Amino acid sequence: MLERLARFCYRRRWFVLAFWVLLLVGVNVVASSLGSAFHTDFNSPDSESKKAEQLLQREFPSQGGAAGSIVWEAKAGINDPAVRADVSDLLTQIKAVDPQSITVVSPYTPAGERQISADGTIAYATVNFSQGRNDVGPLTDQIRDLRAAAQSKAGDVVTVELGGGIFQDPFQPPASEALGLLAAMIILLIAFGSLLAMGLPILTALFGIGSGIAIVTILSHVMGMPDFTTQLAAMIGLGVGIDYALFIVTRYRENLEAGMEPEQAVVVSINTAGRAVLFAGTTVVISLLGMFLMGLSFVRGLATGASLTVFMTMLASVTLLPAVLGFVGRNIDKFGLPHKKNRRHRETIWYRWSRAIQHRPWPAALSGLTILLLLAAPVLSMRLAFNDEGSLPTSDTARRGYDLLSKGFGPGFNGPFFIAVEGQNGAKVDMAAAQKLSSALGSSAGVAAVTPPVASPNGNAALIRLYPTSAPQDAETAQLLHQLRNEVVPAATAGTSDTAFIGGFTASGEDFAAFIGSRLPIFIGGVLLLSFLLLMIVFRSVLVPLKAVIMNLLSIGAAYGVIVAVFQFGWGASLIGVAKAGPIEPWVPMMLFAIVFGLSMDYEVFLLSRVQEEYHRTGDNGLAVADGLAATARVITAAAAIMVFVFGSFVLGDQPQIKVFGLGLAVAVLIDATIVRLLLVPATMELLGDKNWWIPRWLDRILPRLNVEGTSVPLGDPDRPDERELVGAGR
Repeated sequence: MLERLARFCYRRRWFVLAFWVLLLVGVNVVASSLGSAFHTDFNSPDSESKKAEQLLQREFPSQGGAAGSIVWEAKAGINDPAVRADVSDLLTQIKAVDPQSITVVSPYTPAGERQISADGTIAYATVNFSQGRNDVGPLTDQIRDLRAAAQSKAGDVVTVELGGGIFQDPFQPPASEALGLLAAMIILLIAFGSLLAMGLPILTALFGIGSGIAIVTILSHVMGMPDFTTQLAAMIGLGVGIDYALFIVTRYRENLEAGMEPEQAVVVSINTAGRAVLFAGTTVVISLLGMFLMGLSFVRGLATGASLTVFMTMLASVTLLPAVLGFVGRNIDKFGLPHKKNRRHRETIWYRWSRAIQHRPWPAALSGLTILLLLAAPVLSMRLAFNDEGSLPTSDTARRGYDLLSKGFGPGFNGPFFIAVEGQNGAKVDMAAAQKLSSALGSSAGVAAVTPPVASPNGNAALIRLYPTSAPQDAETAQLLHQLRNEVVPAATAGTSDTAFIGGFTASGEDFAAFIGSRLPIFIGGVLLLSFLLLMIVFRSVLVPLKAVIMNLLSIGAAYGVIVAVFQFGWGASLIGVAKAGPIEPWVPMMLFAIVFGLSMDYEVFLLSRVQEEYHRTGDNGLAVADGLAATARVITAAAAIMVFVFGSFVLGDQPQIKVFGLGLAVAVLIDATIVRLLLVPATMELLGDKNWWIPRWLDRILPRLNVEGTSVPLGDPDRPDERELVGAGR
């Protein structure tokens, strides 16, 4: 089928090119006209924090939606007449943005008298929306108008900032993304030595990514997707899209050098390297779609967005690329740069390196394993929780508002606990018992302040606010939460008919992390099992896929260890612009596993398929490993270098979430391309010898046949009677 597809795309190249141009333009026009509807919902189902939120939304409509604060500092004092006049006017403007859904509590009213700092220079007004606690998408217009109003009042007399995650600066793709693309172009230019050959993978990847992200933007209207979905999809799509086209273009050039005509070179390239690309890309898609097992809407959105972009880059690689190669023909090396001609595989440093490792496999295997285990060691201290606004760059108003609140009231004011109390079976809440609960909460260690209980309009619920002494993302705050839930609240509500639920930023993060932790083994186990079965079918071996799975797990563990060391421990964090060390976001390990495992399998497939081909040809395992490594080293090294620079460029952005992904993916690919491929693969395959390719006969009989590299001898073309001879020469 791939033969026929490649031949069709080559011969109907104008049609294929027009199709892709129309597709790219069409989906982007639709996406632009519809706009995006990205929104993030991190709530875990059936958690205590979720119940608290639902109770607040039901019984306290003005308190149950999204919330933030207007924070201001005045050296002359909050009650200075000029300051008071400016701020009162600002709060009136904010209320006027949407009087039906916005509630403002001013510190100049009796209800807000506690909202002025002890020294009288900092104050805040709470801003509550009637909707959007976990989905601020519908509030975009109101938030924009509110931000504009606040900025208009900032000046020399008073400093005005916005506190709360809903007010953080809109997410923007990092400008450093262009640096990653530039690095990819330079690496391709060095690898190919030709401007034209360098441009083909870039062109193919951009078509695939451009159409994929536009489709994802359209889909954001029908399924929940976080606001950083497109950036994540672009990061993955750019890396794999360039790599996939790189493998095909490399094989095309080899076929031309072997004497094939351009059409046949394209057909053979798609039927060999293109087949491997499809298998590798499918592995990535399977890893990403495996996240559906997590049972979370925003995870499904991320998985769909990333996998769709990978799919579009695969589709572009096996359809658009052969069409473009049809236009290029033998001019693939046009505008070439001075460079050395390729040497034979056994004359390269890669072949000599592999032979050196094979002479001393045990030291190489043990040293590689030791390095990976040392890098992975920090994983044992990983703490999963949401990062608060203190992790944002200081250029963000939400970060500056966070700092002002911490300065004036203590860090705990940035993430209060909401204790929602309800009566049994719709009965009125016992306010005396609620007051007792409030007193018990206030006397607990680690609590800075507790508000008296406030009854709901119908009296069926009560709300208590608790402010910890520590910041929302601090481990002490999480410990306080567990103490309150397990000890203080049960003791204080014993003997009453009321039920109390603790919600808030930290509570939501802890509940979400617990839910993710309970589902993660199912997800990881499912991906590992399916990947093992696919590799066993491809390589007709038990030990090769088992070894590949174990090595990929070690690579992922090492990547986890590095991000914990940098983002949680703070080692070298300032070097990459991390504003504040903190916990690892709960969904990061899951996403990194899905992406890194899929990408690692890419290189495993490309390398081992060549090793297997050499083993079948020579029957010598050691020689097959050395030849396979030498034959694939140049292109895999270039592909890995591209991914490292592309992913690494995202580390230079402002958003902590994207920084984590950029560093984790770059480290994982770097480890896989060096320690795993250069040390562990040749060492372990030498130690196992011919056992690498062992499979029980009964299992070999029942497994389906799947040939990743295809065949170098196509079925033939009646219009080209000399085709088989040319193909044979190409091998």
